[in-house]
Amino acid sequence: MEENAKILVVDDEDRIRRLVRMYLEKEDFVVEEAADGTEALELGQNNDYDLILLDIMMPGMDGIEVAKELRKDKTTPIIMLTAKGEESDRVQGLEVGSDDYIVKPFSPREVVLRVKAILRRVSSHDYNEAETPTKNLMVFPHLTIDYDAHRVTADGNEVGLTPKEYELLCFLAEEPDKVFSREVLLKEVWEYEFFGDLRTVDTHVKRLREKLTKVSKEAAKMIVTVWGVGYKFEVDEA
Repeated sequence: MEENAKILVVDDEDRIRRLVRMYLEKEDFVVEEAADGTEALELGQNNDYDLILLDIMMPGMDGIEVAKELRKDKTTPIIMLTAKGEESDRVQGLEVGSDDYIVKPFSPREVVLRVKAILRRVSSHDYNEAETPTKNLMVFPHLTIDYDAHRVTADGNEVGLTPKEYELLCFLAEEPDKVFSREVLLKEVWEYEFFGDLRTVDTHVKRLREKLTKVSKEAAKMIVTVWGVGYKFEVDEA
């Protein structure tokens, strides 16, 4: 599923692009490069990548702007590359729709692990619209998850989710009323234990709720915060 995945590496430093490319190609990924935000946006809009590694700090159009523009019509997973100490930029990156971030200086092996963690359960087929109707559904009041089509509808309206937002919703919905801690969600949905920020979970829950609210406030209410513990998917039986 991960083999031959097509990845775009975006960084204004040639040395970093080459290093990351070398490690990714060792894992049989197909890698393309962009040296600035304008080039990255053009490539991202005109190609169907399985994942984009996107540097935040670039001259001209920065990574935040690129991610914001891509998210208008693309759900491609994005991992932000950020310099140490740029906490506000990392948070902003998550808020505009990135799926994860890696802090520089980083180990190329860490990059490979992060990439694999995101791609493991979501193949390139999942990102595309389904070709045929399916019956593999999970149906709740106000919300339907179509697993085969990788599609979520709320009160009959489709909800445009990134792959990670979709995975988070599915994970919660598969065990209604069970409370999951942020640590468990980070491990199970992001698939890594030893690195990662718990705010990643909070930001994705926030974005998931916002997107659901736009089409159905009732569906959004199903994502419940259990203060001091974590989150759960609550089904109103009434």
